[in-house]
Amino acid sequence: MIGAEGAAHYTVVSDRVAPPLVQSTIEVPLRPDGTARFVAVADTHSQPHARIAEHLAALAPDAIFHAGDIGDLAVLEELRAIAPLYAVRGNIDTRAHQLPDVLTLELAGGGKLLRVLLVHIAVYGPRIRADVAKLARAAKASLIVCGHSHVPFIGVDKGLTVFNPGSIGPRRFSLPIVFGTINVTPTGVKLAHVNCETGAAWSPP
Repeated sequence: MIGAEGAAHYTVVSDRVAPPLVQSTIEVPLRPDGTARFVAVADTHSQPHARIAEHLAALAPDAIFHAGDIGDLAVLEELRAIAPLYAVRGNIDTRAHQLPDVLTLELAGGGKLLRVLLVHIAVYGPRIRADVAKLARAAKASLIVCGHSHVPFIGVDKGLTVFNPGSIGPRRFSLPIVFGTINVTPTGVKLAHVNCETGAAWSPP
C-alpha cells in the first residue's frame, strides 16, 4: 500500500540501459476549495531527526511525500501516524519491494488537477536528467520532487520545476537538516524549506 487513500496502479517501464522501473499513479485529494498543505521529506536513512514528528504535527499536513532512501521501513509507519503517506524507494531501499521507483501524484479537488512526479534521483547538479524529464512529461507532471543529494533546492529546468526538500536524516558534510513544504493555494503552488532543528523557515545562506 502506497498511501492511505485510493489504490495504486502499477506498470513496469522497461529501459535498455537501466533496470526496469516500477511506476505507479495515485490520486491525492485536495481540500474542497482546491487548496492543500503537503510536506516533502527525503533521505531519512533509518534515522529521521528527533524533532521531525514535532514539526510535522505542528504543520498538520494533508499528506507527506517521501522521496526515497528511507532505510528502516519503520520510518514510514512513524510518518504515516502523522498524515497519509506516499513514498518511493531510493537506491538504498533494496527491501522496499512494495514501493514504486516512480510515483505520479494526481492532486485533485475543487475543480483543480495538479500532477507531481515523485522520484529519488532526478538531477545531475541543477539539471533534470533527460530520462526523468521524459517521465514527467509522459505523466503530464509540472513538478518533480526528488532526493538523493541531500542538497535542498528549488529550480526550473526543461520547462519543469524541481524540488529537493533536503534530508531529515543524519547530517552529510555541512548540509542542513531540512524538509520541504508544498502549499497549493488559489493562485498556484508555493514551495519552501523548513529547518528541522529549529522549525524556522530555511533559505540558502
